[in-house]
Amino acid sequence: MIFSDSLDSSQQKINLLVLSRVPGLGPARIRALKRQFGTSNAIFHADERALAVIPGIGRKLARTITDFFRSPRNLDLARKSAERQLALLDRYNATLVTIDEASYPPLLKEIYDPPPYLFVRGDIQAAHSPCLSVVGTRQATLYGRKAVEHICRGLVTKGFTIVSGFAYGIDMAAHKATLDNGGKTIAILAGGVDNPHTDPAGKVWPRIIEEGAILSEEWLESTISPSKFPKRNRLISGISKGTVIVESKSRGGSLITASYALDQNREVFSVPGSIFSTTSAGPNALIEKSQAKLVNGAEDIIAELCSYPATPEKTIPDTPVRVPLTPEETIILDHFSEEPLHIDMLAEKTGIEPSELLVHLFEMELKNLIEQQPGQMFCKNS
Repeated sequence: MIFSDSLDSSQQKINLLVLSRVPGLGPARIRALKRQFGTSNAIFHADERALAVIPGIGRKLARTITDFFRSPRNLDLARKSAERQLALLDRYNATLVTIDEASYPPLLKEIYDPPPYLFVRGDIQAAHSPCLSVVGTRQATLYGRKAVEHICRGLVTKGFTIVSGFAYGIDMAAHKATLDNGGKTIAILAGGVDNPHTDPAGKVWPRIIEEGAILSEEWLESTISPSKFPKRNRLISGISKGTVIVESKSRGGSLITASYALDQNREVFSVPGSIFSTTSAGPNALIEKSQAKLVNGAEDIIAELCSYPATPEKTIPDTPVRVPLTPEETIILDHFSEEPLHIDMLAEKTGIEPSELLVHLFEMELKNLIEQQPGQMFCKNS
């Protein structure tokens, strides 16, 4: 029963999931309700007058809330949906961490609208180390990828956990650079943690789970929609002490993350770029407006954050471990020289269809064997 006075951990989580199904109740309003009533169970028993006086609720939403909980049909559907979410946790080897639990990321609790719960695959304790977010454009240049490698390598030696959004380009480069240098990384998804859709072949996300965590506030098996990406971005900045913008267009999604970071009173850092590069327009503008601090490397970030972190330096091997090549990858790699090659030229040289070639090139990029440049140009990674 939802209205039981004595609730175990599972029932408390079901109640919280049910509460999030009430129309008009988002993270900030749920937080306000919990501050007033203490538990989700008490919220279910609250009358309309008690609800209406809470900041952010008002009479109209108070009526919606009480009507919802007075409807046996609404309650039954919401409860069954919540119970199914708990049942799905085992299928995906995931956990549900609520904001009341000690394992919930500490910095994330401080933002205006922290998620009342997080779905987690991996070890959420990675979020209890000092975290830095590294984000940028999906159309990353060779310069941007090398900047990410340079910065992440330095931050890993100081014990930082690197956070990003698991998108193509800069985000994926940040996760991979961290893993390749023996660090911990957290991927925050716009969809459910069951669907790391940017890595369908599973080349990176299993390693993230082993060395960090995948997090989301979205329900398991939920669909991805454009509106969920800005929601995700506030978590990327909120979980971290600071956010580094490596490359972004003047209206790129990474600038939304920077805006959230500024609102959350977190540090924002920008890697400067060429005035002739559209992907450097965003970071350069942040620096020009004094909204971000210019950084050339990890040492600039660490100096700005002063006491973060107080962990011993890690020793990083000089030579990264290379994974074995497939026969197709060997053929492709043999056709590279010092100059970049267009995908059409690679297809002609290797005899591999462009659609199939793109798959191999993507996997080679994840293995740090090649770099993609604008215009579907590819070059061998030195």
